[in-house]
Amino acid sequence: MPSKEDVTSLIAMVRAGKPVEAMQRFYADAATMQENHQPPRRGLGTLLAHEHKMLAGVSSLHTHPVDCFLVDGDDVVIHWVFDVVDRKGRAFRIDELAHQVWNGGKIVRERFFYDPAPQPLPQGAASRTGESA
Repeated sequence: MPSKEDVTSLIAMVRAGKPVEAMQRFYADAATMQENHQPPRRGLGTLLAHEHKMLAGVSSLHTHPVDCFLVDGDDVVIHWVFDVVDRKGRAFRIDELAHQVWNGGKIVRERFFYDPAPQPLPQGAASRTGESA
């Protein structure tokens, strides 16, 4: 069962622009990650490769403060909001819930729930996406 401190540390690392480091610290070697109804990706190496590819495709990424997360036994739900500008200059927002299952202090399964259609950034949000990926 994860502690509240584990989850807040994970969130802090992602907010600090260190998602790869967070994955290396908090994901199990055999972890799976799933986007909505897509088939899950399997294994930490695959998850890290996917994260590197995604980060290489963006010119800036802003992670909003997490307004809500829940810990219930081995289940964690985090409400993430990301403002993204891709390498082609397209700006959009990802507003998602991540459901994680933890075991032995590591995430063993994660699934993201979000609207797959790109959501335009609200007026003025583009100026806040200055974090480089």
